[in-house]
Amino acid sequence: MYLRLGCQIDLCCEVPTPLLALVHPHTSLLADLLAPEVVQLEPDRSIEVLTDQAGNRWCRLMAPSGRTRFSFATTMGCPDHTDPVLPSAPECPIQALPIDTYRYLNASPYCDTESLMTMAWDTFAATPRGWPLVQTICDWVHGQIRFDYEAVRPQKTASHTLADRAGVCRDFAHLAISLCRCLNIPARYCTGYLGYTGIPVGDAPVDFSAWFEAFLGDRWYVFDARHNIPRCGRVLIARGRDAADVPFLRSFGEHRLVSLEVITEQKSTAPSRGSLGEPISAAEPLLSSKGLVA
Repeated sequence: MYLRLGCQIDLCCEVPTPLLALVHPHTSLLADLLAPEVVQLEPDRSIEVLTDQAGNRWCRLMAPSGRTRFSFATTMGCPDHTDPVLPSAPECPIQALPIDTYRYLNASPYCDTESLMTMAWDTFAATPRGWPLVQTICDWVHGQIRFDYEAVRPQKTASHTLADRAGVCRDFAHLAISLCRCLNIPARYCTGYLGYTGIPVGDAPVDFSAWFEAFLGDRWYVFDARHNIPRCGRVLIARGRDAADVPFLRSFGEHRLVSLEVITEQKSTAPSRGSLGEPISAAEPLLSSKGLVA
């Protein structure tokens, strides 16, 4: 399938402020791009796209005082199939884990495993290990937590989500990740584009989405406690320990988010090679950036 992806972020800063925007598809997906990635800024200024050790691609800029509009768009190919499901995937013993997975067993800012350890073992100790355990955790989180935009809090941890019994997709992910880590299953946070591809269109606007990956056997597998069904059309932006590692916007100073629009649209045909991505709002075109566009 073909997906048109993008976002438009309007924000205000009192003084010039350094910003990092995390909206580009992950490095592992570069071969799937079907059109140039177009970054547009108003007012026009320099930007650069930088890749960290995890393959996450950060757009760095200096926002001026006053209002800034940041827009990103591209088109890419995406598999037609849904997330792989492999119920036979075994647990990887602690002593056999790859060294770079151990960090995903630790607590992190939003995944407060110590607060959930006793509950996790009391609830899931008898569940068969491997894939069945991770899926049971997803089933449990999906059943316990109500999706509610009104439940959003900036510093909300996994244990807060459990206490509130409500949250958004990142809260579902944080709670499921924390329970996996409590039970010695490495789990990492993922953020990306995931609209209504393959499911009925709902009333809620498309937003950046969150899910997680668990390490089973010898590889990472996608799980999604929020939707709790295999989905198609996922486009990974970034991976980290939790949302603190990979916010879609990080400012090094005060800012006010005025508006956010995220686009994930399935297209019937691929764009011609070399064509530019469309701006998010064709009725309100933006100035093209003078900086580096990856």
